[in-house]
Amino acid sequence: MVLTSASSKQFLLLELIVPWEDQMEAANEHKQHKYQELIVKSWRRGWRARCEPIEVRCAGSSLAKDFCSPNVNIYAELEKLNDMDKRIQKLEEKLAKVLSENEALKPLLQDSQNKLKSLQKENEDKKVAFSAGLLESGTGHTGPFNSVITLVYKKVFSNIGGAYDSKTGVFTAPVKGAYYFKFYGHGHGGTTMAVSLLKNGKTQCSVFAWKPTSNGNGSNGVVLTLEIGDQISTQLWANTWVYDDPASYTSFGGFLIFPL
Repeated sequence: MVLTSASSKQFLLLELIVPWEDQMEAANEHKQHKYQELIVKSWRRGWRARCEPIEVRCAGSSLAKDFCSPNVNIYAELEKLNDMDKRIQKLEEKLAKVLSENEALKPLLQDSQNKLKSLQKENEDKKVAFSAGLLESGTGHTGPFNSVITLVYKKVFSNIGGAYDSKTGVFTAPVKGAYYFKFYGHGHGGTTMAVSLLKNGKTQCSVFAWKPTSNGNGSNGVVLTLEIGDQISTQLWANTWVYDDPASYTSFGGFLIFPL
């Protein structure tokens, strides 16, 4: 027999059993397994359940025994399970919140990564410097020629940023900024040595030695404001020469002081 109360969400299980004195330990174990699962399920759904076995005696009298009271306190254990369920639910809610916040942070993270890459590229673009000697190997004069020529410095000591072209002798500004350039010329006696530094084909400064009796040397330097794509080169004057050997007496170099 089952007695229920919807208002208090309780139900009572009544069942007739054999006399208490006859194999009651086995009967007790049997009842525990028979109704324990039902009691647990009911508890989780918010119902309180009890099992009341009714003992029928030979004289016809009856005595109710709590046949569903095992050594372990089921209600206490159910309370623990219920508390654990609540804690798990709270942890799941926190996890869902963290995952949601993580999704919200993804665009910010991507934006930060893009900015970092942009800054890294800008920093790389700011690293500009080169230095080169005229002859890659050997010794000898370049010139004299009937017209001006662009000197091509083949012996590259450094070319950070790759802005100097050793095939053409031209430096091309990769970023707008203030740059410093310096060049050296060396000549032997009897012939004039003259070299100019040009910005986009226009002379900025020069070195000159008029027919030295032995050796002639000259050097010059200048700070120039360059736009992206501006070109710097050196030019040997007509009917003049320069000399170079492994010591790199005739050379050309420059670097970015700061971007603008």
